[in-house]
Amino acid sequence: MDYTVAATLCVAVMLVLLMSGVPIAYALGFSSATIGLLAFGGIVLNKIGWTTFHLLYNLNWTPLPLFTLMAFVIAETTIGEDLYRAARSWLSRVPGGLIAASIMGEAGMAAALGASAPTIVAVGKVAEPEFERYGYSKPLALGGLTCGGVLGPLIPPSATMIIYAILSNVPLGRLFIAGIIPGIILAFMLAAVPIIICTRNPSLGPPAGAVKWSVRFGSLKNVWPVVAVMFFVLGSIYFGIATPTEAGGVGCFVVMVIAIVFYGLRAKGIFRAMKEAAMLNAMILMIIVAASFFSYVIGSSALAEQMTNWVTESALPPLAVIISIMVLLLILGCFIEGITIMLLTIPIFVPLITAMGYDPLWFGILYVTNMEIALITPPMGINLFLVRNTFAIGSGALLKGIAPFMLVLVIFLGVMVAFPNLSLWLPSLMVGR
Repeated sequence: MDYTVAATLCVAVMLVLLMSGVPIAYALGFSSATIGLLAFGGIVLNKIGWTTFHLLYNLNWTPLPLFTLMAFVIAETTIGEDLYRAARSWLSRVPGGLIAASIMGEAGMAAALGASAPTIVAVGKVAEPEFERYGYSKPLALGGLTCGGVLGPLIPPSATMIIYAILSNVPLGRLFIAGIIPGIILAFMLAAVPIIICTRNPSLGPPAGAVKWSVRFGSLKNVWPVVAVMFFVLGSIYFGIATPTEAGGVGCFVVMVIAIVFYGLRAKGIFRAMKEAAMLNAMILMIIVAASFFSYVIGSSALAEQMTNWVTESALPPLAVIISIMVLLLILGCFIEGITIMLLTIPIFVPLITAMGYDPLWFGILYVTNMEIALITPPMGINLFLVRNTFAIGSGALLKGIAPFMLVLVIFLGVMVAFPNLSLWLPSLMVGR
């Protein structure tokens, strides 16, 4: 069988299985194994075994379970509630302040969790009753909460960044540091949306009332756990004291001590966090193994190399290529799960943008943001379903509330494209970079 035909059939079978409701890992594995067997013969079975062994025993993946465990331990505490209440104390007098406070709370949780779904739930479970209490527009409030989840993987540490770094051979520590300034900028951009909208129409989000200055400053004492985690994890990476893997181990230990001593976490909660972290990591690694073999079958057709050569030899402006990639990723995000998109496209896009002279570190920030936007775009948006089912809101109303925040996310991508140094400046100052 011709390799190009095999690659086309592999993609077609995978899409049919996905549309039929087959889990992603099985759809990728079955399509690539079946078509690979027809195209390459029995040697494919050896390739499957070797690929699985190589990936599962690759030490580059070590930071993933560590940061995932750290996130689930934090999720067992009330750190998310404390962060939201601290932000609420400072923004309560502003129209739309509760929505802005939830977004800033998600920014704080992002620095500790590094994942969007638990960030949304941790802040949302305390913010949503407040939205109802003060008569906030439910679509707008939950739309802001949903889009604020994008900050989870953008502000390090982040599982999405770990996957990108491994697949693109970008230093993980530098990628973590590169996400700090863009994450802060995006947090303020998203928080400004409800304030502007509700200032023009206070009925959508009235002020929640004045708070004494003593209460405001007193609320800051509850922010220290996140500051401590950032200091030990990002600080150790930035100053060259620890590798990302070592920083993940230190972070797990620090988070466990904080959770047990200051938040009363006990054996039941620790076991639950470890179980959920193990299940998530197993799911991610299954998808990675299946998608890696899928990429091998597709890559055998040399389509990626042909695409790179065509683009680099064409008269297309490099900026037009970057914009086209961003648009393509947003479209793919409507139909395919984020990890699958990463495993299928990073081996194609990173060599392409490197050949055009762009820094893959800068591209990584754009890529991670795109992947998180994919989690809130219908019909496959996981976070869209999470918020809809958790907080009982219709898809149409939620999408209407998301719209103004989505516009800001697209503008943010434009800002990152126009000003690469926003993501490259801080890594350039790292010790031992």
